[in-house]
Amino acid sequence: MQMTKKSRVLLIAFLGIMSAMAPLATDMYLPALPALSSEFSASTSATQLTLTMTMLGMAIGQIFLGPLSDMYGRKAPLFFGMIVFALVSAGCFFARAIEPFLALRFLQGFAGASGIVIARAIARDVAQGVELTRFLSILMLVNGLAPILAPVLGGQILIFSSWRFIFAVLAAIGVILALWTLKTQETLAKEERQESMTASFRTFPALLRDRYFFGHCLVQCFVFGAFFSYIAGSSFVFQNIYGVSAQSYSLIFGGIGAGLFFAGLLPARLAGRVKDITMLKASLFVPLIGSILLLAAFSTGSAPLALIIVLLFVTVVPLSVMGTASFSLALSRQGKNAGAASALIGFFSMVLGGVMMPLVGIAGDHTAMPMAILMVTGYSLGVALFYTHVAKG
Repeated sequence: MQMTKKSRVLLIAFLGIMSAMAPLATDMYLPALPALSSEFSASTSATQLTLTMTMLGMAIGQIFLGPLSDMYGRKAPLFFGMIVFALVSAGCFFARAIEPFLALRFLQGFAGASGIVIARAIARDVAQGVELTRFLSILMLVNGLAPILAPVLGGQILIFSSWRFIFAVLAAIGVILALWTLKTQETLAKEERQESMTASFRTFPALLRDRYFFGHCLVQCFVFGAFFSYIAGSSFVFQNIYGVSAQSYSLIFGGIGAGLFFAGLLPARLAGRVKDITMLKASLFVPLIGSILLLAAFSTGSAPLALIIVLLFVTVVPLSVMGTASFSLALSRQGKNAGAASALIGFFSMVLGGVMMPLVGIAGDHTAMPMAILMVTGYSLGVALFYTHVAKG
């Protein structure tokens, strides 16, 4: 489709915010996890399960909503997804027990998955090759604002209100994005759509038999699993172990998010000069080294806060480069199956993170060792799969 410069900028902003549904739904209320645990009288693992349910909802939602967008176009599934996201977020506001809250969080993730998976499919609709890498890089850049702003906003909300108001804000965001969707142009022509959901689902086995594509799925599965271990454990590490306030934690988390944001600049600037595969390799090795050093620091039991922040920065920030390079390489070989391909990658990038989140708190809320071990394991497996499935092309 042909786009003017103005329409392109608006589309990038729109897709960037849509693809930020994961950090919006998780990071904004991270500073409130200890307060939520206290109000619901829930254990650390049970509280972290609220993150798990959201991630599982997003993972499973992408499996269905990606193919749905291949069949009905991108616009309608995106609109209804945002409406449901807003309604379920309002339900979280009124929840009075951990059990219904967990169910609502799953539904919130399922609906929010529409923004994540369809945003990537739209990027594939409008760009290819080096241009697709640049496009995805800019999306990651816009998306990178969410981890900076979401926890800071959540921390500030806690100054004058409870964690419940965070979900009122999320409901409002869902309504705004639904209205914005109505004004957005459809990018998948009718003649390019799949005939049925069954036709879309039939592409899954073929995609999974593609060793190269499946390799990217597995790399993202383990690397994002490591990242979400950090997401689940960071609030307890900083607030319970190092004794920082919710507001200070939100600033630390936002600072690392700022690193993710600026790292997102690199693929766009290097596209065409540095191969995507080279960027991917570097973005896997740096966090592996950082996570090993982080584990060593935590094992001493007396590592200073400043050192932990620096090591987490080195370990987490390369994710922006990894995500852009891997998504671009994986989707570049897909055509009208972009929605299904994006759904599979999205599923694998979230499902392990959701499963691992409760494990972060398995030893209680005053130790960081489970988080560090899970991060080292995830990055190690990511590097191994890069060599066995991706590097050989």
